[in-house]
Amino acid sequence: MKSVVGGMERAIFASRWLQAPLYLGLIAAQGVYIYKFFRELIHLVVDANTFNDTQIMLIVLDLIDVVLVANLIVMVVVGGYETFVSRLSVLDEHPDRPEWISHVDASGIKTKLLMALVSISSIHLLRTFMGLGGMATGEAAIDATAVAGQVAIQITFLISVLAMAWIDRMGKSH
Repeated sequence: MKSVVGGMERAIFASRWLQAPLYLGLIAAQGVYIYKFFRELIHLVVDANTFNDTQIMLIVLDLIDVVLVANLIVMVVVGGYETFVSRLSVLDEHPDRPEWISHVDASGIKTKLLMALVSISSIHLLRTFMGLGGMATGEAAIDATAVAGQVAIQITFLISVLAMAWIDRMGKSH
């Protein structure tokens, strides 16, 4: 019976490697964001003379949004792999080792994830506010209900981050 339990425990422990292909898939998705970033950057540079200041700012906000999502992907891939699959031994002596790796845990990854989502949501909300009434692109006015929904989502993200930080702090104090 002890050998059956031991085999089962080894299989459960080895199952963490099933996540590795998921992290590789996120790296591939990051490649798509790299493509999108440069496509938008070329569009901005080539057509800069045809844009007004607001349109340029909206495109730059799109670029920032792509960078934030790419940062989020890196945090999830590196932090998740390090936390749930295996230590990244390549980082042990690497001069570019990110400082946050040494003190990341599942709670830290969740907090960083929520902070990144708040940042991304903030950019989308700012983009919406800038586009109110179609002032940036000549589009039809944005529905007030849609704006209220985006504000509600932003507030929900903020409350979630504060709750996670509070729970994390309470857990560390005990």
